Amino acid sequence: MMPNVIFRRVSNGLRISTLMMLLAAAVFAQSDIKASLFEEADGALQTALKAHADVLAPKNFAEGLKFYREAEEQFERGKNLEDIRKKLKACEAYLRKAMEATKLAEVTLVSSFKARSDAQNAESASYAAELWNKAEAKFREAAGNLEDGDVNGARKKGGEAEGLYRQAELAAIKSNYLQETWSLLEQAEKLKVKDSAPKTLQRARELVQQAEKELNENRYDTDVARNLAQQARYEASHAIYLHNLFLRMKEQKLTNEDLVLGSEAPLQKIAAAIDVVAEFDNGFGDVTGQIIRYIQTYQDSVARLSQTVQDQNQQIAQYQEQVGGLAEEQTLLKQQMEAVAKVREQFQTVERMFNREEARVFREGSDVIMRLVGLNFASGKAVIEPQYFSLLSKVQTAVKTFPECSVTIEGHTDSHGGDAANLRLSEERAEAVRQYLLANMPELLPAQVASVGYGESKPIANNETAEGRAKNRRIDLVIHPRLPEIVSETP
Repeated sequence: MMPNVIFRRVSNGLRISTLMMLLAAAVFAQSDIKASLFEEADGALQTALKAHADVLAPKNFAEGLKFYREAEEQFERGKNLEDIRKKLKACEAYLRKAMEATKLAEVTLVSSFKARSDAQNAESASYAAELWNKAEAKFREAAGNLEDGDVNGARKKGGEAEGLYRQAELAAIKSNYLQETWSLLEQAEKLKVKDSAPKTLQRARELVQQAEKELNENRYDTDVARNLAQQARYEASHAIYLHNLFLRMKEQKLTNEDLVLGSEAPLQKIAAAIDVVAEFDNGFGDVTGQIIRYIQTYQDSVARLSQTVQDQNQQIAQYQEQVGGLAEEQTLLKQQMEAVAKVREQFQTVERMFNREEARVFREGSDVIMRLVGLNFASGKAVIEPQYFSLLSKVQTAVKTFPECSVTIEGHTDSHGGDAANLRLSEERAEAVRQYLLANMPELLPAQVASVGYGESKPIANNETAEGRAKNRRIDLVIHPRLPEIVSETP
């Protein structure tokens, strides 16, 4: 290749590279110019959006946004900077008006704006689009009236918007909770499930009606409605399953005997896994009871093993902390360990006092906890009925097992009902047990017995099942044994 050809190619390459660098520099420079030019308008726009001026002051906000976009377009086309500045100043002026109108709207349309926020949280735009759009249109009219100085008109339109938002919110909640069940019931109707599983299908319908009624009456405490909806969905799905099962039985010419024997098979497998012989000559009850007792025994064993490990870890930590200490400290440590051992013995004594239907007894560290599963209250009440006095007599004996102890009575509820009402009810029930103990145990000082309510905040089981909710409605009595203190003196 000739030297001058090589030179031209290198020269061309250098020129292209230089042009690209110059072009990039120009782009960055233009970007810096725009950032500086639009800085105040950008700030005003972000402030307006943060204050929801696009919703609360739509006319002024729209005008400001229009001037902003015109300024952007002129800048991209390389128009006169002074004209662009005028557009941006107009934009800022309208956004200031929007902010002033927003402050007025926050006072005048406060309830309708709250309704809008609630409807948004319920995803009404997705689940109740038609009602949401109507509410939005009416709210824009109200905000526009306010911007025009028509306060009365704004209030009237705002009230209409509020009603529409509430309708949209409720429709969205219903759709969110109940749509799947409605679809299953519609499917069941097409399959004619009522001919093969009428009771289960009717149960699903009743539950979905109860859920809808609950939502109508109390849409902001949805625990009960959600649980009813879940049960309804299950029953509807269950009814369809039963319908399909009966169809398969018919197709395969299976008998009722085949159905019952097939139902026994899963229990036989479970029984075999725990080394129990499954016999069904008296039905399912005996085998079911054996399996439940095995599970309960296993759970108790796990709890005891866990407590033993915790005790051992605690002892190791205390020994390690005191290694190399003074003789006096070692003596105190020995006394404390002896006290802990005595607590374990006392715990075993208390544990033997109660059967599983009365209380579950376990330990957390040195504390002894009696979960009074046999103590129940009437719905919404905090009165101890006479039938539970015998159980509380055992509780008194258990407390006396730990001389000079202090006691904390904890009240708990399930998740059904309002949070504040549940908290208050749990406090009242715990205090009722405290007053009972103080009235019947003169050796106890009021300062030794505390009561506290936790409402629904500390569940121990699933609130979605009746059995789980029953476990969560409980009184826990915590005994704090008195242990010798170890005082370490720094030489």
